[in-house]
Amino acid sequence: MSNLLFYSTLMLMTMMLIQPLLHQASPIHNMKLATMLSLAQTTIFLYSNTNSITTNFTWTNSLFNLQASFLFDRYTMLFLPVAIFITWSILQFTSWYMHSDPNLEAFMKYLLLFLLAMLTLTTANNLVQLFVGWEAVGIMSFLLIGWWHARTNANTSALQAIIYNRIGDIGLLLSMSWLAMNFNTWEMQQLFSHNMSPTLPGLGLVLAAMGKSAQFGLHPWLPSAMEGPTPVSALLHSSTMVVAGIYLLIRLHPLLQHSPTILSLCLCVGAMTTTFAALCAITQNDLKKIIAFSTSSQLGLMMLTVGLNQPELAFLHITTHAFFKAMLFLCSGSIIHSLNDEQDIRKMGATQKTLPITTSCMTLGSLALMGMPFLAGFYTKDAIIEAMNTSALNAWALSTTLLATTLTTAYSLRLTFYTQLHNPRHHSTPHLTESNKNQINPILRLATASIMAGLVITSSVLPTTTQTMTMPTTTKISATLTLLLGLLCTVDLLQHTSFMTNTTKTAPHQNLTQLMFFNITNHRLLPMISLTSARSMAMQLNDMTWYEHIGPMMTKTSNIKLATALSTANTGLIKTYLTTPMLLLITCLILTLL
Repeated sequence: MSNLLFYSTLMLMTMMLIQPLLHQASPIHNMKLATMLSLAQTTIFLYSNTNSITTNFTWTNSLFNLQASFLFDRYTMLFLPVAIFITWSILQFTSWYMHSDPNLEAFMKYLLLFLLAMLTLTTANNLVQLFVGWEAVGIMSFLLIGWWHARTNANTSALQAIIYNRIGDIGLLLSMSWLAMNFNTWEMQQLFSHNMSPTLPGLGLVLAAMGKSAQFGLHPWLPSAMEGPTPVSALLHSSTMVVAGIYLLIRLHPLLQHSPTILSLCLCVGAMTTTFAALCAITQNDLKKIIAFSTSSQLGLMMLTVGLNQPELAFLHITTHAFFKAMLFLCSGSIIHSLNDEQDIRKMGATQKTLPITTSCMTLGSLALMGMPFLAGFYTKDAIIEAMNTSALNAWALSTTLLATTLTTAYSLRLTFYTQLHNPRHHSTPHLTESNKNQINPILRLATASIMAGLVITSSVLPTTTQTMTMPTTTKISATLTLLLGLLCTVDLLQHTSFMTNTTKTAPHQNLTQLMFFNITNHRLLPMISLTSARSMAMQLNDMTWYEHIGPMMTKTSNIKLATALSTANTGLIKTYLTTPMLLLITCLILTLL
């Protein structure tokens, strides 16, 4: 009976998601109903404590049996209500934020397609279905980041996102090819049954996750994606595109868990990403880019958790992080829209008086991001830091991650001080109001989830029995200590929020402001070197060497030799003139006989 109820609610929820794409139905109302249904089926699933694999039909039997099957386990069923709830809030906020856009309905349908692509990825039971969802989220991110395609920066950012993701796709395709040749299957359950951790496909999966989740080296596209509308940023950074790479490693973790090389690589890449992104965030002045770098930092923390061989903790951090990260972006969109599209935090200030609900929720989201006790981020971030401190895998990675945790507090408080405190540093505008319910209700809904979600999710997933504590007190409270250290490090920022002084730019500050010159190196210097090399090779090697000798020089040499031969043949001897027609006659005779 429980299975029948589970599948009936799942089918009804799917119809709710697809109906706005086919008809002129209200997507906001349908997403609200889909959220309620997803909560019901998640409750049923957690109560029954079973996994479900549904096979619909067979795609092909040419190489091996490939079926369309859907996997519903703890990961899938916890992610479903989170993604649908956040999309519901973002769609309602979009109706206010982009009310003047003539293509608002198409934009909302694109957001729904974005969600459906991510749900396709999370419910896939084989690598082909996963790859379909993987590519679909990439295509939708390209379309949504470049939504305002009349802007050059939007087009450039969309291309940048899709190109960096193509690098990750190469790794996923190579891994799929290796698994197909060696295991003769793409079904996840059959792959896991081999109980092996091959290194080569593991490297491909890590490369795929680095591209999709913007890890260090393939990270520049994530802050550039802020050129898209704010609702796109909220959905992209919370529950769709960027978490797909981490979700791939979590889903395929049984293929990686016994490989020290892959786990160490995930650990080091994650530590480098979380620290580098935190350092960059503290020097940025664009409101949305600061929040974007915080996402990159948290993605690095999730990657590090996978390297610690704790995929469950990484997944739990995905679910709790989604709520307050979506709320932070919606709050930033509310402030930016109210300040006539101003995004520089140095030109804000005193918004806590004109936008009290928005700024209160932004402060709440920043505290959850820091890991303030009893907010959503605390329950997962604290557990990750505890697992990290009790591990002896890589002292450098663990130390840099503690530094990044301290920096998270620093840039979050810097964002709060610059946008909310002291006197306004912007021109007065009549748009500073919070009268529209579509502006406030989604933010309040996400704020409630940011308070309660951590306790609800972890209590339903983590073990309920009391665990034996084997760590010292200082290790247990290390997460709170790093938060307090970050508070102390940002006290001096209070005096800079109302005085626009010209500070001396140091070399580290300049490097971090320019993102360690990744964009200049990858997008300008390397293409210029390639262009110069290609031009030199084309001119010097081809035009001046091969083409010259094969074309004009060869024609010239052939003409000279032919003319010389013809001129030397005129010797004035009668035997020469008689030999020539005789040879011609013999040649014609031979050709006739043949």
